[in-house]
Amino acid sequence: MSAFPEGRALIFMTNLEIIQKLQQIVKEKPYEYQAVEDLFEMLRIYESENKKLAHLWNKEVRKISAQQVKLAKSDSLAEKFYFLNKKSLLFDTKDDFDAYLQYVEFDREPEKRFYLPRRKVLRQLVDLLQKVEDDEIDLLAISMPPGTGKSTLGIFFLTWIMGKYPHMANLASAHSDKLTRSFYEGVLNIISDPEYLWADVFPGVTIARTNSKDEIIDLEKPKRFATLTCRSIDGSLTGATRCEKILYADDLVSGIEEALSIDRLDSLWEKYTNDLKSRKKQGCKEIHIATRWSVHDIIGRLERQYADDPRAVFYVLPALNENGESNFDYDYGVGFDTKYFLDMRDSLDDASWRALFMNEPIEREGLLFSEDELRYYNGVLPEGGLVAKYAVCDVAWGGGDYLAMPIAYEYEDGSVYIVDVVYNNGDKNVTRPIVVGKLARHLPHQTVFEANNGGDEYCDIVDKALREKGIRLNLTHQKAPSNKSKLARIIQAAPDIKKFIFLDKQHRDKEYAAFMREVTSFVQTGKNKNDDATDSLALLSTLVWNQYGKVEVFPRPF
Repeated sequence: MSAFPEGRALIFMTNLEIIQKLQQIVKEKPYEYQAVEDLFEMLRIYESENKKLAHLWNKEVRKISAQQVKLAKSDSLAEKFYFLNKKSLLFDTKDDFDAYLQYVEFDREPEKRFYLPRRKVLRQLVDLLQKVEDDEIDLLAISMPPGTGKSTLGIFFLTWIMGKYPHMANLASAHSDKLTRSFYEGVLNIISDPEYLWADVFPGVTIARTNSKDEIIDLEKPKRFATLTCRSIDGSLTGATRCEKILYADDLVSGIEEALSIDRLDSLWEKYTNDLKSRKKQGCKEIHIATRWSVHDIIGRLERQYADDPRAVFYVLPALNENGESNFDYDYGVGFDTKYFLDMRDSLDDASWRALFMNEPIEREGLLFSEDELRYYNGVLPEGGLVAKYAVCDVAWGGGDYLAMPIAYEYEDGSVYIVDVVYNNGDKNVTRPIVVGKLARHLPHQTVFEANNGGDEYCDIVDKALREKGIRLNLTHQKAPSNKSKLARIIQAAPDIKKFIFLDKQHRDKEYAAFMREVTSFVQTGKNKNDDATDSLALLSTLVWNQYGKVEVFPRPF
């Protein structure tokens, strides 16, 4: 039965007018199944007139039908809405990767599905892959920790693209034949196993040829260059394929041994440019998925090469968010909780943790302060013999720079402990209360603010805030020498910085941990992402051991 009581009026209405009428009925009575179904069927008809609007409005049908499955007053009505939701989802699958991912696993048990348990996290990545298909992105690089689903998502994307363009050639590559074998088998499983509804999405698209030995899959008909060819970067690519639609590269770096050798990374780059990238035809899109190992790996070099290209996107999702919590705590327990990642962090050296799990690879060669050569303590300070307390503050005003303020305790035996730090890239309204609080807690005998970039003004305001609390400290501001670069200053101070005793990993708070990550990744050659923490230690070493003896300061005595 039609949702319109006056069925004869339909003869005189356009498709758009009918849709608008149905939308009004559905808005008022979303539980009226016939109205929702009629709306869906009209949208299928309207697709030929306005495809964009038809699919946009269909998303509302999907939403309503999913809601009514839960709200329906009878099992039979719930079942009707369930299958309508399935049909509505299918309607969007060829043009909407997110809909495709949901539909192709629709008949699987929820806990056995790949996408839905991970959708809340992977959706942002799915949207980027959608932009690749929509011709908004030419090069997409994805960096995520091991085991978080990035490769499986890439395999699903290949099956979608292959179904849409069965006559176009795609190439998938990795560092080993074992890995490309998993791509081949994963794609073949999705497009051939009835447990997946790939055939519903692409009816009539058939498998014409497969070759397990050569790792090729041809759809529709055998072609010189198969719909998908999987081949390791060390395998023979010359003449094997031309890549028309997608060049897919997943973990081209084999591991830490290769990553630590600049010669091997140079060789890998040559293989990529000469043997892999050269397979691309004009218009072919490029996708790189990897766990990062080095600033000189393929993604690192591509990032530098395409730094100014708006159609090149480098997506990074680290193991832990800015609050130190897991980004991958998926449903049904298929992800990794915060405790898992913290355990991994404590088990790995800092460079490996940052590269593999935080996607912040650092240059291991040329490190000025490697983790294993610094000194640490367990949070317990000597019982007596305290000589003096010091603090220095390298002021920043927000944005990419960090305010860095280490606080040091010096003892009679000459040992100097870094007991606390401020390391924060918030604006002055965020950092000033933190600085005031730390100074009020530790009451250092001498505190120096770097006067450059408004540090003198910052010092004055902090001093005023402390005085309002009844605390009078010796605060001074000092300009950094203009005849010496920051790098030179840090290198010169390095021997003294290495004398400091730092908190061990188990006893650091969030800011102290971030402070140390910067220090232990600082390189003498190459580019440092941040140098504020390291520079503040250089300033502190000057205060502790040289006492700024030759520099004019503006003391505020007790």
